[in-house]
Amino acid sequence: MNRTQAVTRWFTADNNPIQVFGTVAAIVVGAIAVRPIGFSGTGLAVLCLLVLVSLMTCTRLIPEGRLAPGPQFAVLCVWSAGAAALLALDRSGASALFAYFVTGHAGYRLDSRRSLPFAAATSALCAGVLLLPWGGHGTSWIVGAFTGVSVLVGISNRAHTDALRSARAAAEQAELAARAEARAEALAERARIARDVHDVLAHSLAGVNMQLEVTDALLESGDVERARQAAQRAQSLVRSGLTEVQRTVGDLREDALPLVETLRSMLGSVSDAGTLTVDGPERELPVRLTQVIVRCAQEALTNAHKYAPGAPVRMRLEHLSDETVFEVVNSAPPEGSRPLAGAGSGMGLVGMRERLDLVGGTVTAGPIVDGDDSGGWLVRVVIPG
Repeated sequence: MNRTQAVTRWFTADNNPIQVFGTVAAIVVGAIAVRPIGFSGTGLAVLCLLVLVSLMTCTRLIPEGRLAPGPQFAVLCVWSAGAAALLALDRSGASALFAYFVTGHAGYRLDSRRSLPFAAATSALCAGVLLLPWGGHGTSWIVGAFTGVSVLVGISNRAHTDALRSARAAAEQAELAARAEARAEALAERARIARDVHDVLAHSLAGVNMQLEVTDALLESGDVERARQAAQRAQSLVRSGLTEVQRTVGDLREDALPLVETLRSMLGSVSDAGTLTVDGPERELPVRLTQVIVRCAQEALTNAHKYAPGAPVRMRLEHLSDETVFEVVNSAPPEGSRPLAGAGSGMGLVGMRERLDLVGGTVTAGPIVDGDDSGGWLVRVVIPG
């Protein structure tokens, strides 16, 4: 990949065609409508400001998260000031389009605490420059005063984008859970087959043992040579049969459900700030118990993502001498997050309790009222064995 391709990919990643088209259209319309008079004095200033605000408009194509909050706000401030200055010098009034774009973009990229004051400041600035005797050349100050209204469009688009991301994350988690369930079922089936194979081979070996008894009978009858050959064949069959049993059963059971890897994968799909801690000597749990823990983890992560999107999530798996403890803790939802509390059925905790009742385990869940995670939620699962 050459440098041009890398820059193009850096600017257009995660952008939908509508956003790209809107950005290009705004720059093209501005370039056509804003016509500098000459290339000196005011005309040169208008041309320079037009280039500046066009470059600032292109920052809409920078993927979210590539700019830190500080540089992002600085870009918006430069963009706003440039748009206001261009509005003051431009005779057509079409440059107000750039001011509307900057407040809309601020509503999308900044939280409401900063985007609304920024939009108000931009409106005041644009209206102020149009009220100056030399500003706007007849453009009404009302045009500048309303430039902050587009921040509401940006906030609405942000809410829609967050909802789509939440739905995508929920779908990915559901797919991961479905794969884990299919894997657990497949492993349980293989364990059953292993038992069946064991029974069949054990029965066959029992038949070989009977043949050895026949060999003894031949020895008693005096046919020593034939008896010795039969005994050797029977012993060989016994050894090979036992080896086959051990190999087959071992092959079928060696692929145990990777509990820790599954939990870590599930956690990574819903939280970039998630952590998993394993305490105590690790041991392989029965497939049925592993599946119960995976189901509880799925439900706890779903609830954390639903009621506290963006909050850090911690998992802890502890192996004790006579029980296994599994905990999921999510911190309080960050300021400005939009919980999706109305989307659930309210049956998640009931389902966890039903599963744990079948294996003799317990589950407790409730809010955290003190400590660093005050305002968060704790799910604790205890399974004997």
